[in-house]
Amino acid sequence: MYEKISPCQTGSAITYKDGQPIVPDNPIIPFIRGDGTGVDIWPAAQKVIDASVQCAYGAKRSISWFKIYAGDEACEKYGTYQYLPQDTLNAIKEYGIAIKGPLTTPVGGGIRSLNVALRQINDLYACVRPCKYYPGTPSPHKTPEKLDVIVYRENTEDIYLGIEWPKGSEVAEKLITLLNQDLIPATPEHGKKQIPLDAGIGIKPISKTGSQRLVRRAIQHALRLPKPKQMVTLVHKGNIMKYTEGAFRDWGYELATTEFRAESVTERESWILSNKEQNPDITLEDNARAIEPGYDALTPEKQAKVIQEVENVLNSIWDTHGQGQWQDKVMVNDRIADSIFQQIQTRPAEYSILATMNLNGDYLSDAAAAMVGGLGMGPGANIGDTCAIFEATHGTAPKHAGLDRVNPGSVILSGVMMLEYMGWQEAADLIKKGISDAIANREVTYDLARMMTPPVEPALKCSEFAEAIIKYFS
Repeated sequence: MYEKISPCQTGSAITYKDGQPIVPDNPIIPFIRGDGTGVDIWPAAQKVIDASVQCAYGAKRSISWFKIYAGDEACEKYGTYQYLPQDTLNAIKEYGIAIKGPLTTPVGGGIRSLNVALRQINDLYACVRPCKYYPGTPSPHKTPEKLDVIVYRENTEDIYLGIEWPKGSEVAEKLITLLNQDLIPATPEHGKKQIPLDAGIGIKPISKTGSQRLVRRAIQHALRLPKPKQMVTLVHKGNIMKYTEGAFRDWGYELATTEFRAESVTERESWILSNKEQNPDITLEDNARAIEPGYDALTPEKQAKVIQEVENVLNSIWDTHGQGQWQDKVMVNDRIADSIFQQIQTRPAEYSILATMNLNGDYLSDAAAAMVGGLGMGPGANIGDTCAIFEATHGTAPKHAGLDRVNPGSVILSGVMMLEYMGWQEAADLIKKGISDAIANREVTYDLARMMTPPVEPALKCSEFAEAIIKYFS
């Protein structure tokens, strides 16, 4: 099955049932060291993860690590341009969970992103990025402790699918000509718009299937949270891209109000129900006027549509959601993408889970990570129905490689996510405690040390930070 690697002789594979992992006490977990600073941060992370499992479970549980290859290290072992060998793909598929350091991908032409390839090949449709503040971590934000969000980013669609053609290529010119001459004129809402012949062309596919399975995971996650955090916000630019991002919003609401009807309430539904609770005699029209800005300026047809919406909500869910029952449900709302960047800074406590498409999610998760300490403290997971990959979310920083200097926090916290996904919460909690205590005691690597007040001198090495985390387990 494998060409140049040998699987572990001890341990068992993780399997899946109904999209959930079944984890043995001694799972085999493939790992990719990563390029650049992967040589430093992965050994530190592995040491912390192993120590947490040993401390939490003694001899009852352990991880058998299985080294696999991707990126520059894969080329060294398998040959030039073998950035993602079949051995690696086979191992990830067989063992169900993997963890990785950062991988090199040239910007611009050449190979496509290895990270994106791993997600698409394994159908890891949900990129999960928690953004939570550890007290003492330097942050440019005045109140970073108020931000505690999880970004659910759709991983397999949107412009990241990578279907595009450069300016002047035969396919681009054919497609532009077809659009300009046939398709755009045949769609009256596009008016007389034309695409310049010297344009590059990319495709932005957003499907109902892809959207709803992402929102489904987000709602399932919300149901596991304590009540104040049971909220899912659909982030989109549907006011402009109505048939892609607007459709994502609509499909998300459709899923919430059908598959999760008993467990969820939309924001507009909560307004309608609350209005009725506060004033039992309120008319349908007055309720409609209260929930719809500019109601009196609407056409009679649009007013009738809002009134019908109010009536449908009261008729369909008053018995199950009315009289305050909706307050115990998962709240599902939506926000425009550019607005949410402002709101997580000015009103961070109002948000919990943000579900969005690929490009929005990439921007949003990095912006949120910056508020709580930067990508060096930002974990990430890519999850599908039969596989999951946990990863450092930052780049390779090759100029720092081998210097035992950089912050291993991202891949360590990704290890925390992995342990939680496996159901090994006790080990995960030990690492979170160790990180929190190390930062609180100003035992940090240079990236955090230089931003503290006063700056920490000398800063810890990468390996020393791992040792400090372990020290605080007890």
